[in-house]
Parts: sequence; C-alpha cells; structure tokens
Amino acid sequence: MTNITTKLFTATLGAALLAATATAQTNASAPAKAGDKIDELFGDTAVAKGKGIEIKRRQLDSAMVNIKASFSARGQVYSPDQLNQIERRVLDDLISVQILLNKATDADKVKAKEVADKRFDTVKTRAGSDDALSRQLKMLGMTEEALRAKMVEQATAEAVAERELKINVTDADASKFYADNPAKFEQPEMVRASHILLMTQDPTTHAPLSDEQQKAKRKQIDDLLKRARAGEDFAKLAKEYSEDPGSKDKGGEITFPRGNQGIPAEFEAAAFALNTNQVSDVVTTPFGYHIIKLSEKLPAKKIELAKVADELKEALRQQEMQKLLPDYMEKLKKDAAVEILDEKLKAVIVPSLAPVEPMKSEKAEAKKPAAGK
Repeated sequence: MTNITTKLFTATLGAALLAATATAQTNASAPAKAGDKIDELFGDTAVAKGKGIEIKRRQLDSAMVNIKASFSARGQVYSPDQLNQIERRVLDDLISVQILLNKATDADKVKAKEVADKRFDTVKTRAGSDDALSRQLKMLGMTEEALRAKMVEQATAEAVAERELKINVTDADASKFYADNPAKFEQPEMVRASHILLMTQDPTTHAPLSDEQQKAKRKQIDDLLKRARAGEDFAKLAKEYSEDPGSKDKGGEITFPRGNQGIPAEFEAAAFALNTNQVSDVVTTPFGYHIIKLSEKLPAKKIELAKVADELKEALRQQEMQKLLPDYMEKLKKDAAVEILDEKLKAVIVPSLAPVEPMKSEKAEAKKPAAGK
C-alpha cells in the first residue's frame, strides 16, 4: 500500500509523540519529593495553567531536549524562529494530552494499554532486536520505560478523543474506501535483499571521512566481498561488520520498492539488477560502500483488502479525528480557561498544523545514515 500510512496520533497531537515523554521521564526518573526539591532549587515555574491543568517548565524543556535529539539524529537543523514554533506546538500538545487524560475512564485506560502494547511490539520488531531498540532510544535520550509510558499516555488520550467525538469506522467504510481508491493499494515491484555497509561519512555530522579512512574502508569491503562470494554466511557477516544501524541486527535484510526516496539510486539499480542469491560488486553511494545480496524479487500487485483492513480502518479513524479534534480541543481549552504564562511562547503564532520544515539548505544535505535505516 503506497499512499496510506497509519499514524500513531492525530495532527493536533502529533508532536506529542516525543513531547509526552517529558512527563513519563520525569515520573520514571525521580520521585515526587525529589522533583519538588529540584523545583525549589531551580525555580521550576508553570508555563501554562488552567482548571486541572499545569505544565511546568521542566516538562517542556525535557520534551524539547528529546525532540532536538531526534532532529540531530536525522541531520535536521531549524532556525531559532522555527524552534520557537515547535516549542509552542509542543506546549499546546502537552496541554491537550493533559486535558484528555483528565477525562479518561477506566475503560479508556484498558483499551489504551492494549493499543500501546501492540505499538511497542511493532516498534521493537521494526528495530530488529532489543539491542537495536536500546541504541535508537539512547540517541533520543530515552529509555524503554519512558517510551512505554509515552505510548500509554498517547493511546489513552486517543481513546478519550475517539469516545468523546463518537468516531466509529466500520468494515463497510473500509471496503468502500478500498473500492473507491484502487490506485492507493497498488504495490510496486519490490526486492528483498541483504546488504553490508561500511560508511564513508561520519554517522553524526555526515561529514566525509578522510581519504585515508576511506581507503581503509574500501580495502575492508573488498575483503568482505571475497568472503561473501566464497560462501560465508552473508547474514553473519552483516551482523558483525555492517555499519547500517537499521539493518545490521537483521542480518542486513531490507525490503523496498522501486522509487523509494530513502534508497540511493545506485543502490536501487544494483539490487534490481541482481539474480536471486547473487552477490553484487561493491556499490558506492553517498553513505559509503555496500555489498548487496538479493533474496527475491516481488512482482507488482494489488494488496488484498483483508491484509490492509485493520490499517485502513485505523487510518480512516485518524482522518476523521483530524477533522473533528481541533475545534473540540479549542472548546476544552476554553472550558479549562487555559492560559499560556510564558510571555515568549504566548507571542508565538503557529500558522497551521502543517509540519515545520527544516531549513532548506540543511535539509537538502540531511540524508539518512544508511539505506536500511
């Protein structure tokens, strides 16, 4: 399915994917009394307040630390004005989450726990292993406990919003959308392959390695190619030597369609040109040196409704929520008499719900660290 993606949260609360972690990490890392002492020492003031609502500076700062870490991991850079817009959205999201959590019933919490558990399992599966997930979370300054807590909070807020807005997407709704939008369910030709990557750029700064370092990497990849073609276990070599954090723990395995923007053109061309079980020559991309082994080619096809029904229903629920939630949240904020106390954030105007894009000069250079990431 090429044009439908399941979102974990609505547009209005989307930034809370990381923002909600602030509360979770604060609660997980320090008892209430310790938190109170820290507040006394450093003057942790409220940045927003309302009936049953209070967002502290420490919560907002913690959320922004996590978000900035995620930007850094993706090589994205934002101007001070853009960061102010993002911080204001994060504050609005923290307020929205807290308002919704205050309305949660026991049934909402039970439903949210089940949803959060499934989402966590999905995240862990996509990471490839517990170790890979731990590394990814560490880059964001998070713990597994904080991630779970964040997901439960998000799912609880979602459950409340869905109940309050009386959103009900049926199997018939999904079937109608599927029938009315056949092109959205066309899966292009794909390949399932494995690769070994030796990077020729710094994984943090994306700056090129020195000529000497690149020569050493080239010699190493040539040696690995000989071993792979001599019959050594390709997956084992990938786990031991590949520098692609997104695939090495899965033996270098990745599956992707033609035209995937996250895959360098040189890599795509080489992978689709291989025969089953064939090992490529060394392929050079902006990321570094690759060796690719093709497992299988998957022909283009239309995905059956049964395989996408659950994801489609979730996407339609999110779509309906995006329509209804902004006005609903505005009403709840007025009812709670929410006031932004931080003068700088109070003055920030966020023009729309569209994402704040990274600075264009940096975005053009900000590449993913590896093809399988």
